[in-house]
Amino acid sequence: MAKRDYYEILGLSKNTSDEEIKKAYRKLAIKYHPDKNPEDKVAEEKFKEAAEAYEVLSNSEKRQRYNQFGHAGLGGSAGGGFGGGGMNMDDIFSQFGDIFGGAFGGGGGRSSGRRVNRGTNLRVKVKLNLQDIANGVEKKIKVNKHISCKTCSGTGAKNRQYDTCRTCNGTGAITRIQQTILGAMQTQSACNSCGGEGRIIKDKCNTCRGDGIIREEEVININIPGGVADGMQLSMSGKGNAAARGGINGDLLIVIEEEEHPFLKREGNHLIYYLNIGFPDAAIGTTVEIPTVDAKAKIKIDPGTQSGKVLRLKGKGLPDVNSYSKGDLLVEISIYTPTHLSAEEKKILEQLKESKNFEPNPSKKEKGFFDRMKDYFD
Repeated sequence: MAKRDYYEILGLSKNTSDEEIKKAYRKLAIKYHPDKNPEDKVAEEKFKEAAEAYEVLSNSEKRQRYNQFGHAGLGGSAGGGFGGGGMNMDDIFSQFGDIFGGAFGGGGGRSSGRRVNRGTNLRVKVKLNLQDIANGVEKKIKVNKHISCKTCSGTGAKNRQYDTCRTCNGTGAITRIQQTILGAMQTQSACNSCGGEGRIIKDKCNTCRGDGIIREEEVININIPGGVADGMQLSMSGKGNAAARGGINGDLLIVIEEEEHPFLKREGNHLIYYLNIGFPDAAIGTTVEIPTVDAKAKIKIDPGTQSGKVLRLKGKGLPDVNSYSKGDLLVEISIYTPTHLSAEEKKILEQLKESKNFEPNPSKKEKGFFDRMKDYFD
């Protein structure tokens, strides 16, 4: 099922400000909040949909990629966003709890005040040839990254045993009241004793030494859509580094590197092939074979073809990453002039010069130029 436009979900236009995006999301989040719509699956899906739109549009880098390439710029079928199952409701509350303010009591009705760890993003480069770009491709890549420790299930605790942090009494936050000239000011920060988790590990896991993560090589399947371009960046949500002691995984950012084709030059979604033919073929016509992305194609050269003529092979270019349209293959013809002639060849050409068919046929504009130059030199 095709995803809806993120701006449409939030009821905004592309040139809207960051503040308007935040206001629009907060309005929808409050309207479709699960605490306000218990057991309403439609409202829950709309809540997740709005969160996915906000997650992209509130991030300047992701918003730029989305504006340029649409959903494909965020990974397309490769993943990305909340709608693909990358995050659950708790993830949404932990990441965007501040958006709800006090509308539902505890910062969204579910946040405990504990800090939620987030893994770092990973960036990899993937080289693609023109055939990969034309047809789309699935790539398997090996990534050395942090993954959740299997021994302790990412908790960092041996036997999953903890003590409540005595400093913050399990809240994960320390509240301080400071007297200023404006009166009492209250500030809240993560507890230094437990790192904002609200609990202390009794015995650390022997495998990860209490971190909850280990470094390991993982094979990841990436589905790259057709029509991507050099320098384009795709995103796979949750495929980056795992977070220490649970939390939200980072994203995997895939940067496209396009390999140069030996014969075809890319111009947007169009492909260009420069075809050299001899003068006899241009004069009397011929059929030649040229390369395309997937195979070869035969094209007809009409008699009397002039140098610089461009033939268009409809739909033989590259697909558009945001639609079903395809570019064309443009064949630009250049007539080759030999630099070394035998005596017999020169004789034949001298004879051909006497024929009126071999005299240049300049346009009226060119004739005017020639006449002016003749007067000038006279």
